[in-house]
Amino acid sequence: MTDDQDREPERARLALEKKRERYVWYYLGYFLFGIHVVAFVMIYAVRHAK
Repeated sequence: MTDDQDREPERARLALEKKRERYVWYYLGYFLFGIHVVAFVMIYAVRHAK
């Protein structure tokens, strides 16, 4: 029983770390997507400038 109690804080820490890592990947994905949208808009603006 004490072995389970000793591992509980580490399990909670690992779960929290996994959740935070998932959020980091989401932020990275949205950031890269946004960069590409901005780049395509800039390319469009340059190609269609008079």
